[in-house]
Amino acid sequence: MDFGQVRLFFSVLDVREKVIGGLAILAGLRPGEIFGLKRSMVAGDRADIKQRIYRGQVGTPKSHNSKRWAALGAGLAEWIVQWLEFLPGPPDGWLFPSEKRTTPLSKDNCWRRYFRPRLKTVGLEWANFQVMRRTHSTLSDELGVEPQVRADQMGHTVDVNQNRYTKVSHSRRLQAVNMLEEALGLTSANGIRVE
Repeated sequence: MDFGQVRLFFSVLDVREKVIGGLAILAGLRPGEIFGLKRSMVAGDRADIKQRIYRGQVGTPKSHNSKRWAALGAGLAEWIVQWLEFLPGPPDGWLFPSEKRTTPLSKDNCWRRYFRPRLKTVGLEWANFQVMRRTHSTLSDELGVEPQVRADQMGHTVDVNQNRYTKVSHSRRLQAVNMLEEALGLTSANGIRVE
C-alpha cells in the first residue's frame, strides 16, 4: 500500500482493528506475534515479542531474531490505550481475546469478519496481513529508514553480519516508527489524531 491507501485503510476501521492493523503496518509485526500478545506485553512505546500464535497454538517466536522489543509509535500507543480502556481485563489476558476470552482471537476469523468487509467498501480488500507487513518495510524504506533498523524492528535479517553483530537502539527504532506515523498524518501535537 502507498501512503494514501494506508490512510484510507485506517479510516474505515474500529479501534481494535486499528490497533491490529497498526501493529502490522506501523510497527511491522507478524500476525502470529500480534495475536500472541498479552496485555502485559505492551507498555508505552514497546511490545515484548516473546511468543506467537501459529496454527492455533502458542509457541516461540519464528526465529532467534524474532524475539525482541518492537518499538510502538506514539499514535499506535494511544490507540492501544484506547483499546485497553474499552476492554478491561487481567494483565495476563490476551490483548485480542476471542469471544470466549480464554483464547486469542483467530487471525483468519478476524480478517474474514472484521477487516475484509470494511476494507472492501474502499477497494482495499486485497490488503491482507502479508500486505500490511510488507507495507511497513516498503514505506519505511521510502522514508529512508536504514535496513538494519527495519530488520531489527521486524524481527528478521538484513544479512548475517548485521543481525548477529549490529543492534539498533530502541530510541532509533522509536524515532523511525514515529516518523512513519507522522508521514501518514496519523499524529498531532498531542498524539493520535481522531477523525
